[in-house]
Amino acid sequence: MQVLPTSAIDVCEESRWVFIVGAPRCGTTSLSRYLASRPDVCFSTVKEPHFFAGADLRGLSDRKLRLRILNEYLARYFPQRRSSPVLAEGSVTYLYMPEQLGPILRLWPAARFVIGVRNPLTMIPSLHQRLCFNGDETVRDFAQAWSLVPERRQGREVPRSCADPRWLDYWEAGKLGKYVRQFVDTLGRDRCFVYLFDDFASDPARVYGQILNFLELPNDGRHEYPTHRDSRDFKIGWLQRALKRPPRSLMTLGGELYRSRFQAGPKRELGALAKGVLAARQRVLAWNRAPAPRVLLDPALRSQMVETFRDDIADLAELLDRDLSHWLDERESFFTEVSERRLRAERRKRLVRSASATAGSAAFPG
Repeated sequence: MQVLPTSAIDVCEESRWVFIVGAPRCGTTSLSRYLASRPDVCFSTVKEPHFFAGADLRGLSDRKLRLRILNEYLARYFPQRRSSPVLAEGSVTYLYMPEQLGPILRLWPAARFVIGVRNPLTMIPSLHQRLCFNGDETVRDFAQAWSLVPERRQGREVPRSCADPRWLDYWEAGKLGKYVRQFVDTLGRDRCFVYLFDDFASDPARVYGQILNFLELPNDGRHEYPTHRDSRDFKIGWLQRALKRPPRSLMTLGGELYRSRFQAGPKRELGALAKGVLAARQRVLAWNRAPAPRVLLDPALRSQMVETFRDDIADLAELLDRDLSHWLDERESFFTEVSERRLRAERRKRLVRSASATAGSAAFPG
């Protein structure tokens, strides 16, 4: 058997790499969609591979590292690598595990990292809603889920359907000052761009333009900024969990993203029966979907959250040289949430009007 030299193992070292690393519920999915629509960016087939968070590759030799990346990362998540100058993915787990990203810099020293941050008093309830929707969380009441953190740190009260119990530690997930500082100290400040979700929600064009400048990408003339992964709810909990987080023996029911994350090896083509099952699954999920209720924090719970995150918010403010004291203001948090909802509603209206105009011109060609 021919043994290729390390330099002959093609791991796309000529490409520029971009990693959208979080935090969760900070617009990273929308940002990833905007970048993926560009012809000069090849985005991973799954937005969040979580590859470098799930595999500790730091002890591998150069040759073994390159082979693992080629066979388990590129072949699986970039199977149709085109000649785009930029390759990108968006795993939000990376923000919390910067020490495991060293192999990225060994392979791609010019890699860039984009980090979104948000007021934890709105981010964490939103994360809880998303985990409920995905089937990772079964405690619907946020106050109860918040109080269960000590038990879950001991491995108790963790739902069997939870794909990654670390997300259930709401006390820790919201400490963005701690993790952003660790990240930039580990990977290098010049490789990192940090944006505020507040800015992205109120003026997405400006923040998107700043990110393009950081990534040294030309302006693509984007005028519409649709939102993705808005908070959602469901009608029947057990049905949602069965379809979102099924047992591994019924992995097909989990959909493409679930299979891509937990199945080993390159993506496999599905047969006609499996495709039919997935189509039925999508219809059931659409029927089971419901609007997400607005989260109203009890004053006592809000006081607990303020005390939990106060020092960390101050640390983040110092790191970013931004005044974030308004994050701790109850009225400001309320108006920020209302403003975000209003902005998203207006953006959806513009998209509907744009789609209607396009459909009209297609139906009645000139």
